[in-house]
Amino acid sequence: MTVKPFERVLIANRGEIAVRVIRGCHERGIEAVAVYSEADAAALHVRLADDAYPIGPAPSSESYLRADVLLRIAARAGCDAVHPGYGFLSESAAFAGAVSDAGLVWIGPPPGAISSMGSKTAARRLMTEAGVPVVPGAIDPITSSAEAARIVAEIGLPVMIKAAAGGGGKGMRAVFDADEIATALAAAQSEATKSFGDGSVYVEKLVVQPRHVEIQILADAHGNVVHLFERDCSIQRRHQKVVEETPCPVLPGATRAAMCAAAVEAARAVDYVGAGTVEFLYDPASDAFYFLEMNTRLQVEHPITEVVTGVDLVHAQLRVAAGEPLWFTQDTVAQRGHAIECRIYAEDATAGFRPSPGPLRGYREPSGAWVRVDSGVVEGMEIPIHYDPMIAKLVVWGPDRDTAIARCARALREYHIVGIPTSIPFFLALFDDPGFRQGRYDTSFITPEWLEENLGEPSVPPELAMAAAVARFEADRRALRAPGAGPGGSDSGGSDSGGSDWRRIHRWRTMKGVWR
Repeated sequence: MTVKPFERVLIANRGEIAVRVIRGCHERGIEAVAVYSEADAAALHVRLADDAYPIGPAPSSESYLRADVLLRIAARAGCDAVHPGYGFLSESAAFAGAVSDAGLVWIGPPPGAISSMGSKTAARRLMTEAGVPVVPGAIDPITSSAEAARIVAEIGLPVMIKAAAGGGGKGMRAVFDADEIATALAAAQSEATKSFGDGSVYVEKLVVQPRHVEIQILADAHGNVVHLFERDCSIQRRHQKVVEETPCPVLPGATRAAMCAAAVEAARAVDYVGAGTVEFLYDPASDAFYFLEMNTRLQVEHPITEVVTGVDLVHAQLRVAAGEPLWFTQDTVAQRGHAIECRIYAEDATAGFRPSPGPLRGYREPSGAWVRVDSGVVEGMEIPIHYDPMIAKLVVWGPDRDTAIARCARALREYHIVGIPTSIPFFLALFDDPGFRQGRYDTSFITPEWLEENLGEPSVPPELAMAAAVARFEADRRALRAPGAGPGGSDSGGSDSGGSDWRRIHRWRTMKGVWR
Protein backbone atom coordinates (compact mmCIF):
# COMPACT_ATOMS: atom_id res chain seq x y z
CA MET A 1 0.00 0.00 0.00
CA THR A 2 1.40 3.39 -1.01
CA VAL A 3 1.99 5.91 1.77
CA LYS A 4 0.58 9.28 0.73
CA PRO A 5 0.30 11.94 3.44
CA PHE A 6 -2.94 13.88 3.48
CA GLU A 7 -3.09 17.56 2.60
CA ARG A 8 -6.65 18.47 3.64
CA VAL A 9 -8.99 16.49 5.89
CA LEU A 10 -12.70 17.10 6.38
CA ILE A 11 -13.78 16.61 10.00
CA ALA A 12 -17.38 15.40 9.82
CA ASN A 13 -18.18 16.23 13.42
CA ARG A 14 -18.45 18.97 16.03
CA GLY A 15 -17.50 19.81 19.60
CA GLU A 16 -14.46 18.60 21.47
CA ILE A 17 -13.70 15.69 19.13
CA ALA A 18 -13.64 18.03 16.12
CA VAL A 19 -11.22 20.28 18.02
CA ARG A 20 -9.10 17.27 18.95
CA VAL A 21 -8.85 16.07 15.34
CA ILE A 22 -8.19 19.58 13.99
CA ARG A 23 -5.27 19.96 16.38
CA GLY A 24 -3.97 16.52 15.45
CA CYS A 25 -4.09 17.44 11.76
CA HIS A 26 -2.27 20.71 12.35
CA GLU A 27 0.45 18.94 14.34
CA ARG A 28 1.07 16.74 11.31
CA GLY A 29 1.05 19.62 8.83
CA ILE A 30 -2.41 18.80 7.47
CA GLU A 31 -5.07 21.42 6.78
CA ALA A 32 -8.38 20.82 8.57
CA VAL A 33 -11.80 21.63 7.13
CA ALA A 34 -14.72 21.97 9.55
CA VAL A 35 -18.47 21.86 9.09
CA TYR A 36 -21.00 23.53 11.34
CA SER A 37 -24.73 23.70 11.88
CA GLU A 38 -26.57 26.95 12.50
CA ALA A 39 -26.29 26.30 16.24
CA ASP A 40 -22.50 25.90 16.00
CA ALA A 41 -21.59 28.93 13.91
CA ALA A 42 -19.49 30.41 16.76
CA ALA A 43 -18.11 27.11 18.04
CA LEU A 44 -14.43 26.57 18.80
CA HIS A 45 -13.90 23.95 16.10
CA VAL A 46 -15.06 26.48 13.50
CA ARG A 47 -12.55 29.05 14.76
CA LEU A 48 -9.62 26.64 14.76
CA ALA A 49 -10.16 25.08 11.33
CA ASP A 50 -8.36 26.30 8.21
CA ASP A 51 -11.70 26.41 6.44
CA ALA A 52 -15.30 25.94 7.60
CA TYR A 53 -18.56 25.35 5.78
CA PRO A 54 -22.18 25.65 6.95
CA ILE A 55 -24.00 22.36 6.77
CA GLY A 56 -27.60 23.10 7.72
CA PRO A 57 -30.04 23.75 10.58
CA ALA A 58 -29.37 22.74 14.18
CA PRO A 59 -31.03 19.30 14.23
CA SER A 60 -28.37 16.69 13.47
CA SER A 61 -30.69 14.97 10.98
CA GLU A 62 -30.55 18.15 8.91
CA SER A 63 -26.83 18.81 9.33
CA TYR A 64 -24.20 16.44 10.74
CA LEU A 65 -26.04 13.34 9.54
CA ARG A 66 -26.35 14.61 5.95
CA ALA A 67 -23.86 12.33 4.21
CA ASP A 68 -24.63 13.83 0.80
CA VAL A 69 -23.88 17.36 1.98
CA LEU A 70 -20.68 16.27 3.71
CA LEU A 71 -19.41 14.65 0.53
CA ARG A 72 -20.23 17.74 -1.54
CA ILE A 73 -18.33 19.93 0.92
CA ALA A 74 -15.35 17.56 0.92
CA ALA A 75 -15.16 17.79 -2.87
CA ARG A 76 -15.67 21.55 -2.92
CA ALA A 77 -12.99 22.09 -0.25
CA GLY A 78 -10.46 19.91 -2.05
CA CYS A 79 -10.15 17.38 0.76
CA ASP A 80 -8.45 14.04 0.25
CA ALA A 81 -9.76 12.33 3.40
CA VAL A 82 -12.64 12.37 5.88
CA HIS A 83 -12.33 11.89 9.64
CA PRO A 84 -15.72 11.06 11.23
CA GLY A 85 -14.82 11.56 14.92
CA TYR A 86 -17.24 9.62 17.12
CA GLY A 87 -21.03 9.52 17.04
CA PHE A 88 -23.03 10.83 14.07
CA LEU A 89 -21.82 8.91 10.97
CA SER A 90 -18.65 7.45 12.49
CA GLU A 91 -20.01 3.88 12.49
CA SER A 92 -21.99 4.08 9.26
CA ALA A 93 -20.69 1.49 6.83
CA ALA A 94 -22.72 3.17 4.08
CA PHE A 95 -21.04 6.53 4.68
CA ALA A 96 -17.60 4.94 4.87
CA GLY A 97 -18.27 3.25 1.55
CA ALA A 98 -19.58 6.46 -0.02
CA VAL A 99 -16.43 8.31 1.06
CA SER A 100 -14.25 5.68 -0.61
CA ASP A 101 -16.46 5.62 -3.71
CA ALA A 102 -15.97 9.39 -3.99
CA GLY A 103 -12.22 8.87 -4.26
CA LEU A 104 -11.52 10.02 -0.69
CA VAL A 105 -9.80 8.17 2.14
CA TRP A 106 -11.98 7.12 5.06
CA ILE A 107 -10.02 7.59 8.29
CA GLY A 108 -11.45 4.55 9.98
CA PRO A 109 -11.92 0.82 9.49
CA PRO A 110 -13.15 -0.74 6.23
CA PRO A 111 -16.93 -0.71 5.68
CA GLY A 112 -16.96 -4.50 5.99
CA ALA A 113 -15.52 -4.36 9.50
CA ILE A 114 -18.06 -1.71 10.51
CA SER A 115 -20.91 -3.85 9.16
CA SER A 116 -19.63 -7.00 10.85
CA MET A 117 -19.49 -5.33 14.24
CA GLY A 118 -22.55 -3.12 13.74
CA SER A 119 -24.94 -5.97 14.49
CA LYS A 120 -24.42 -7.42 17.94
CA THR A 121 -25.79 -10.80 16.89
CA ALA A 122 -23.51 -10.97 13.84
CA ALA A 123 -20.59 -9.88 16.02
CA ARG A 124 -21.38 -12.58 18.60
CA ARG A 125 -21.34 -15.21 15.86
CA LEU A 126 -18.01 -13.94 14.49
CA MET A 127 -16.41 -13.84 17.93
CA THR A 128 -17.60 -17.35 18.73
CA GLU A 129 -15.98 -18.58 15.52
CA ALA A 130 -12.79 -16.67 16.39
CA GLY A 131 -12.60 -18.28 19.83
CA VAL A 132 -13.34 -15.06 21.72
CA PRO A 133 -15.55 -15.76 24.78
CA VAL A 134 -19.08 -14.37 24.55
CA VAL A 135 -21.85 -14.17 27.13
CA PRO A 136 -23.99 -17.34 26.97
CA GLY A 137 -27.21 -16.76 25.04
CA ALA A 138 -28.71 -16.46 21.58
CA ILE A 139 -26.54 -16.07 18.53
CA ASP A 140 -29.40 -14.94 16.29
CA PRO A 141 -32.19 -12.40 16.89
CA ILE A 142 -35.36 -13.68 18.54
CA THR A 143 -38.88 -12.89 17.37
CA SER A 144 -41.22 -14.37 19.98
CA SER A 145 -41.60 -14.69 23.72
CA ALA A 146 -41.75 -18.47 23.30
CA GLU A 147 -38.32 -18.43 21.66
CA ALA A 148 -37.01 -16.19 24.42
CA ALA A 149 -38.45 -18.51 27.07
CA ARG A 150 -36.70 -21.49 25.45
CA ILE A 151 -33.32 -19.73 25.60
CA VAL A 152 -33.94 -18.67 29.20
CA ALA A 153 -34.66 -22.29 30.09
CA GLU A 154 -31.28 -23.24 28.61
CA ILE A 155 -29.08 -20.56 30.20
CA GLY A 156 -31.07 -19.71 33.32
CA LEU A 157 -32.20 -16.45 34.89
CA PRO A 158 -31.44 -13.60 35.10
CA VAL A 159 -31.09 -12.56 31.44
CA MET A 160 -30.78 -9.37 29.45
CA ILE A 161 -32.84 -8.70 26.32
CA LYS A 162 -30.78 -6.37 24.12
CA ALA A 163 -31.11 -4.52 20.83
CA ALA A 164 -29.06 -6.13 18.06
CA ALA A 165 -28.31 -2.75 16.49
CA GLY A 166 -27.11 0.27 18.44
CA GLY A 167 -26.10 0.78 22.04
CA GLY A 168 -25.97 3.46 24.71
CA GLY A 169 -28.36 1.58 26.96
CA LYS A 170 -31.25 1.76 24.47
CA GLY A 171 -33.41 -1.29 23.83
CA MET A 172 -32.23 -3.17 26.92
CA ARG A 173 -34.39 -4.92 29.52
CA ALA A 174 -33.26 -7.12 32.42
CA VAL A 175 -35.45 -10.12 33.24
CA PHE A 176 -35.34 -11.73 36.69
CA ASP A 177 -38.61 -13.67 36.52
CA ALA A 178 -39.94 -15.86 33.70
CA ASP A 179 -43.30 -14.08 33.90
CA GLU A 180 -41.57 -10.85 32.80
CA ILE A 181 -40.24 -12.22 29.49
CA ALA A 182 -43.11 -11.21 27.19
CA THR A 183 -43.39 -7.67 28.61
CA ALA A 184 -39.63 -7.10 28.57
CA LEU A 185 -39.34 -8.43 25.00
CA ALA A 186 -42.05 -6.10 23.72
CA ALA A 187 -40.53 -3.10 25.51
CA ALA A 188 -37.01 -3.81 24.22
CA GLN A 189 -38.25 -4.30 20.63
CA SER A 190 -40.27 -1.08 20.75
CA GLU A 191 -37.40 1.00 22.11
CA ALA A 192 -34.94 -0.55 19.66
CA THR A 193 -37.23 0.32 16.74
CA LYS A 194 -37.61 3.92 17.91
CA SER A 195 -33.91 4.39 18.64
CA PHE A 196 -32.25 2.53 15.76
CA GLY A 197 -34.97 1.82 13.20
CA ASP A 198 -34.38 -1.88 13.83
CA GLY A 199 -36.43 -3.86 16.35
CA SER A 200 -34.17 -6.93 16.32
CA VAL A 201 -33.23 -8.12 19.81
CA TYR A 202 -31.45 -11.11 21.33
CA VAL A 203 -31.20 -12.73 24.76
CA GLU A 204 -28.04 -13.29 26.77
CA LYS A 205 -27.19 -14.26 30.32
CA LEU A 206 -27.16 -11.26 32.67
CA VAL A 207 -23.78 -11.02 34.37
CA VAL A 208 -24.58 -9.71 37.84
CA GLN A 209 -22.41 -6.86 39.17
CA PRO A 210 -19.90 -6.93 36.29
CA ARG A 211 -17.09 -4.54 35.47
CA HIS A 212 -17.21 -2.95 32.02
CA VAL A 213 -13.65 -3.25 30.71
CA GLU A 214 -12.58 -2.35 27.19
CA ILE A 215 -9.36 -2.87 25.25
CA GLN A 216 -7.95 -0.27 22.87
CA ILE A 217 -6.55 -1.78 19.69
CA LEU A 218 -4.69 -0.27 16.75
CA ALA A 219 -4.20 -2.01 13.40
CA ASP A 220 -2.59 -1.09 10.09
CA ALA A 221 -3.30 -2.24 6.54
CA HIS A 222 -0.23 -4.49 6.57
CA GLY A 223 -1.54 -7.09 9.00
CA ASN A 224 -0.12 -5.64 12.20
CA VAL A 225 -2.39 -5.38 15.25
CA VAL A 226 -1.45 -4.20 18.74
CA HIS A 227 -3.40 -3.52 21.90
CA LEU A 228 -2.92 -0.49 24.13
CA PHE A 229 -4.25 -2.13 27.28
CA GLU A 230 -7.56 -1.61 29.05
CA ARG A 231 -9.92 1.06 30.30
CA ASP A 232 -12.39 0.47 33.12
CA CYS A 233 -15.70 2.12 32.23
CA SER A 234 -17.84 0.66 35.01
CA ILE A 235 -18.97 3.96 36.56
CA GLN A 236 -22.15 4.50 34.57
CA ARG A 237 -25.46 6.25 34.94
CA ARG A 238 -28.40 4.79 33.00
CA HIS A 239 -25.95 2.60 31.06
CA GLN A 240 -23.94 5.67 29.99
CA LYS A 241 -20.25 5.94 30.88
CA VAL A 242 -19.39 8.97 33.01
CA VAL A 243 -15.97 8.14 34.49
CA GLU A 244 -13.23 5.99 33.00
CA GLU A 245 -9.87 4.94 34.37
CA THR A 246 -6.84 2.92 33.38
CA PRO A 247 -5.56 0.51 34.51
CA CYS A 248 -8.58 -1.36 35.88
CA PRO A 249 -7.93 -1.52 39.64
CA VAL A 250 -9.18 -5.11 40.08
CA LEU A 251 -7.98 -6.90 36.92
CA PRO A 252 -5.37 -9.61 37.61
CA GLY A 253 -2.32 -9.53 35.36
CA ALA A 254 -3.01 -12.89 33.73
CA THR A 255 -6.62 -11.93 33.00
CA ARG A 256 -5.49 -8.62 31.54
CA ALA A 257 -3.12 -10.43 29.19
CA ALA A 258 -5.85 -12.87 28.12
CA MET A 259 -8.38 -10.10 27.54
CA CYS A 260 -5.90 -8.06 25.49
CA ALA A 261 -5.04 -11.12 23.39
CA ALA A 262 -8.75 -11.77 22.78
CA ALA A 263 -9.21 -8.17 21.62
CA VAL A 264 -6.38 -8.56 19.11
CA GLU A 265 -8.00 -11.76 17.78
CA ALA A 266 -11.34 -9.94 17.51
CA ALA A 267 -9.72 -7.25 15.37
CA ARG A 268 -8.00 -9.81 13.16
CA ALA A 269 -11.29 -11.67 12.66
CA VAL A 270 -12.76 -8.69 10.77
CA ASP A 271 -9.55 -7.50 9.04
CA TYR A 272 -9.64 -4.34 11.11
CA VAL A 273 -7.65 -1.22 10.20
CA GLY A 274 -7.35 1.86 12.42
CA ALA A 275 -8.19 2.56 16.05
CA GLY A 276 -10.96 0.52 17.65
CA THR A 277 -12.19 -0.70 21.00
CA VAL A 278 -13.25 -4.19 22.03
CA GLU A 279 -15.57 -4.12 25.03
CA PHE A 280 -15.91 -6.91 27.57
CA LEU A 281 -17.94 -7.68 30.66
CA TYR A 282 -15.66 -8.86 33.46
CA ASP A 283 -16.97 -10.92 36.38
CA PRO A 284 -14.55 -10.45 39.31
CA ALA A 285 -16.25 -13.25 41.25
CA SER A 286 -15.32 -15.89 38.66
CA ASP A 287 -12.44 -14.02 36.98
CA ALA A 288 -14.22 -14.61 33.65
CA PHE A 289 -14.68 -12.12 30.83
CA TYR A 290 -17.07 -12.02 27.88
CA PHE A 291 -17.13 -10.13 24.59
CA LEU A 292 -19.72 -7.36 24.63
CA GLU A 293 -19.22 -5.40 21.40
CA MET A 294 -16.64 -3.63 19.28
CA ASN A 295 -16.72 0.10 18.68
CA THR A 296 -15.33 0.73 15.21
CA ARG A 297 -14.22 4.29 15.88
CA LEU A 298 -12.28 6.46 18.29
CA GLN A 299 -13.83 6.33 21.76
CA VAL A 300 -14.73 9.36 23.85
CA GLU A 301 -12.40 8.08 26.57
CA HIS A 302 -9.35 7.54 24.34
CA PRO A 303 -7.23 10.25 26.08
CA ILE A 304 -6.59 8.16 29.21
CA THR A 305 -4.99 5.52 27.01
CA GLU A 306 -2.85 8.19 25.38
CA VAL A 307 -1.51 9.52 28.68
CA VAL A 308 -0.53 6.11 30.10
CA THR A 309 0.99 4.72 26.87
CA GLY A 310 2.32 7.85 25.14
CA VAL A 311 0.59 6.88 21.88
CA ASP A 312 -1.32 9.72 20.19
CA LEU A 313 -4.35 7.93 18.76
CA VAL A 314 -5.44 10.72 16.41
CA HIS A 315 -1.94 10.89 14.92
CA ALA A 316 -2.04 7.11 14.67
CA GLN A 317 -5.36 7.19 12.81
CA LEU A 318 -3.99 9.70 10.31
CA ARG A 319 -0.79 7.73 9.73
CA VAL A 320 -2.47 4.34 9.39
CA ALA A 321 -5.15 5.69 7.05
CA ALA A 322 -2.41 7.17 4.86
CA GLY A 323 -0.93 3.69 4.47
CA GLU A 324 1.88 3.68 7.02
CA PRO A 325 2.70 0.43 8.81
CA LEU A 326 2.69 0.57 12.60
CA TRP A 327 5.91 2.18 13.80
CA PHE A 328 6.06 0.25 17.09
CA THR A 329 5.53 -3.31 18.27
CA GLN A 330 3.56 -4.79 21.14
CA ASP A 331 6.58 -5.31 23.36
CA THR A 332 7.53 -1.63 23.16
CA VAL A 333 4.22 -0.39 24.64
CA ALA A 334 3.69 -0.22 28.40
CA GLN A 335 1.22 1.25 30.87
CA ARG A 336 2.78 3.94 33.02
CA GLY A 337 0.95 5.31 36.03
CA HIS A 338 -2.80 5.79 36.34
CA ALA A 339 -5.24 8.03 34.43
CA ILE A 340 -8.84 9.08 35.04
CA GLU A 341 -11.33 10.86 32.78
CA CYS A 342 -14.45 12.74 33.88
CA ARG A 343 -17.03 13.78 31.30
CA ILE A 344 -18.12 17.29 32.26
CA TYR A 345 -21.73 17.63 31.15
CA ALA A 346 -24.13 20.56 30.95
CA GLU A 347 -26.40 18.70 33.35
CA ASP A 348 -27.47 19.71 36.84
CA ALA A 349 -26.11 16.94 39.03
CA THR A 350 -28.05 18.26 42.04
CA ALA A 351 -31.36 18.12 40.17
CA GLY A 352 -31.49 14.63 38.75
CA PHE A 353 -29.07 15.51 35.95
CA ARG A 354 -31.52 17.88 34.33
CA PRO A 355 -30.06 19.02 30.97
CA SER A 356 -28.87 22.62 31.26
CA PRO A 357 -28.28 24.15 27.82
CA GLY A 358 -27.80 27.89 27.63
CA PRO A 359 -25.17 30.64 27.49
CA LEU A 360 -21.75 29.89 28.94
CA ARG A 361 -21.25 33.23 30.69
CA GLY A 362 -17.99 32.31 32.37
CA TYR A 363 -15.57 29.51 31.61
CA ARG A 364 -12.11 28.74 32.94
CA GLU A 365 -10.52 25.31 32.76
CA PRO A 366 -8.28 23.81 35.44
CA SER A 367 -4.58 23.39 34.76
CA GLY A 368 -1.40 22.25 36.44
CA ALA A 369 0.95 19.31 36.11
CA TRP A 370 -0.58 16.21 34.51
CA VAL A 371 -3.97 17.83 33.92
CA ARG A 372 -5.46 17.80 30.42
CA VAL A 373 -8.78 19.23 29.25
CA ASP A 374 -10.28 18.33 25.87
CA SER A 375 -13.10 20.77 25.18
CA GLY A 376 -14.96 22.35 22.31
CA VAL A 377 -16.32 25.42 24.09
CA VAL A 378 -15.28 28.99 24.82
CA GLU A 379 -16.66 31.59 27.17
CA GLY A 380 -19.71 33.37 25.78
CA MET A 381 -20.89 30.61 23.47
CA GLU A 382 -24.24 28.85 23.74
CA ILE A 383 -24.44 25.23 24.81
CA PRO A 384 -27.03 23.94 22.30
CA ILE A 385 -29.93 21.76 23.29
CA HIS A 386 -29.71 19.74 20.08
CA TYR A 387 -26.63 17.60 20.80
CA ASP A 388 -24.87 15.61 23.49
CA PRO A 389 -24.46 17.97 26.47
CA MET A 390 -20.76 17.29 27.06
CA ILE A 391 -18.79 20.47 27.73
CA ALA A 392 -15.36 18.92 28.12
CA LYS A 393 -13.35 15.91 29.19
CA LEU A 394 -11.09 16.29 32.21
CA VAL A 395 -8.15 13.89 32.01
CA VAL A 396 -5.57 13.54 34.77
CA TRP A 397 -2.54 11.33 35.29
CA GLY A 398 -0.76 10.24 38.43
CA PRO A 399 2.01 7.78 39.25
CA ASP A 400 -0.61 5.75 41.14
CA ARG A 401 -4.41 5.63 41.50
CA ASP A 402 -4.61 7.55 44.79
CA THR A 403 -2.60 10.43 43.35
CA ALA A 404 -4.72 10.47 40.19
CA ILE A 405 -7.94 10.64 42.24
CA ALA A 406 -6.60 13.46 44.42
CA ARG A 407 -5.37 15.37 41.38
CA CYS A 408 -8.69 14.94 39.58
CA ALA A 409 -10.62 16.23 42.61
CA ARG A 410 -8.30 19.24 42.82
CA ALA A 411 -8.81 20.00 39.14
CA LEU A 412 -12.58 19.68 39.45
CA ARG A 413 -12.60 22.22 42.27
CA GLU A 414 -10.60 24.63 40.08
CA TYR A 415 -13.19 24.58 37.29
CA HIS A 416 -14.99 27.90 36.86
CA ILE A 417 -18.23 27.54 34.89
CA VAL A 418 -20.85 30.28 35.13
CA GLY A 419 -24.29 30.38 33.54
CA ILE A 420 -25.24 26.72 33.58
CA PRO A 421 -25.18 23.93 36.17
CA THR A 422 -22.85 21.01 35.48
CA SER A 423 -22.11 17.45 36.54
CA ILE A 424 -19.04 18.46 38.58
CA PRO A 425 -20.75 17.95 41.99
CA PHE A 426 -21.36 14.32 41.01
CA PHE A 427 -17.67 13.65 40.42
CA LEU A 428 -16.62 15.30 43.68
CA ALA A 429 -19.14 13.15 45.56
CA LEU A 430 -17.91 10.04 43.74
CA PHE A 431 -14.27 10.68 44.59
CA ASP A 432 -15.25 11.01 48.26
CA ASP A 433 -16.98 7.62 48.24
CA PRO A 434 -14.94 4.95 50.07
CA GLY A 435 -16.16 2.26 47.67
CA PHE A 436 -14.84 4.11 44.65
CA ARG A 437 -11.60 5.09 46.36
CA GLN A 438 -10.96 1.44 47.17
CA GLY A 439 -11.87 0.31 43.64
CA ARG A 440 -14.90 -1.64 44.90
CA TYR A 441 -17.49 -0.81 42.26
CA ASP A 442 -19.30 -2.26 39.27
CA THR A 443 -21.75 -1.09 36.61
CA SER A 444 -24.58 -0.91 39.16
CA PHE A 445 -22.65 1.32 41.59
CA ILE A 446 -24.52 4.55 40.76
CA THR A 447 -28.08 3.89 41.90
CA PRO A 448 -30.95 6.34 42.47
CA GLU A 449 -30.37 5.78 46.19
CA TRP A 450 -26.67 6.67 45.86
CA LEU A 451 -27.56 9.85 43.99
CA GLU A 452 -30.13 10.89 46.58
CA GLU A 453 -27.78 10.17 49.48
CA ASN A 454 -24.75 11.92 47.97
CA LEU A 455 -26.34 14.74 45.97
CA GLY A 456 -29.50 15.33 47.96
CA GLU A 457 -31.92 15.18 45.06
CA PRO A 458 -34.06 12.34 43.71
CA SER A 459 -33.47 11.24 40.15
CA VAL A 460 -35.77 12.97 37.69
CA PRO A 461 -37.54 11.07 34.88
CA PRO A 462 -35.76 11.86 31.57
CA GLU A 463 -38.87 13.24 29.86
CA LEU A 464 -39.56 15.66 32.73
CA ALA A 465 -35.92 16.71 32.90
CA MET A 466 -35.91 17.46 29.17
CA ALA A 467 -39.16 19.44 29.38
CA ALA A 468 -37.70 21.52 32.20
CA ALA A 469 -34.48 22.07 30.24
CA VAL A 470 -36.38 23.27 27.17
CA ALA A 471 -38.39 25.69 29.31
CA ARG A 472 -35.25 27.08 30.90
CA PHE A 473 -33.44 27.32 27.55
CA GLU A 474 -36.29 29.30 25.98
CA ALA A 475 -36.55 31.57 29.01
CA ASP A 476 -32.85 32.40 28.82
CA ARG A 477 -33.08 33.06 25.08
CA ARG A 478 -35.96 35.49 25.62
CA ALA A 479 -34.02 37.23 28.36
CA LEU A 480 -30.99 37.69 26.14
CA ARG A 481 -33.10 39.12 23.32
CA ALA A 482 -34.93 41.59 25.54
CA PRO A 483 -34.25 45.33 25.06
CA GLY A 484 -31.36 46.50 27.21
CA ALA A 485 -30.12 42.99 27.83
CA GLY A 486 -26.53 42.94 28.98
CA PRO A 487 -24.14 40.00 29.07
CA GLY A 488 -26.10 38.52 31.94
CA GLY A 489 -29.56 38.95 30.40
CA SER A 490 -32.31 41.56 30.48
CA ASP A 491 -31.51 44.41 32.87
CA SER A 492 -28.88 42.27 34.54
CA GLY A 493 -26.23 44.95 34.65
CA GLY A 494 -23.72 42.37 33.50
CA SER A 495 -24.69 39.77 36.08
CA ASP A 496 -23.39 36.33 35.19
CA SER A 497 -26.40 34.52 36.56
CA GLY A 498 -28.84 34.69 33.66
CA GLY A 499 -31.59 37.35 33.86
CA SER A 500 -31.21 37.82 37.61
CA ASP A 501 -30.22 35.64 40.52
CA TRP A 502 -33.66 35.95 42.03
CA ARG A 503 -35.52 35.00 38.86
CA ARG A 504 -33.33 31.94 38.48
CA ILE A 505 -33.75 30.95 42.14
CA HIS A 506 -37.51 31.34 41.80
CA ARG A 507 -37.53 29.22 38.64
CA TRP A 508 -35.30 26.62 40.34
CA ARG A 509 -37.56 26.40 43.39
CA THR A 510 -40.61 26.12 41.19
CA MET A 511 -39.04 23.28 39.21
CA LYS A 512 -37.98 21.48 42.40
CA GLY A 513 -41.57 21.61 43.54
CA VAL A 514 -42.69 20.08 40.24
CA TRP A 515 -40.07 17.30 40.39
CA ARG A 516 -41.06 16.37 43.92
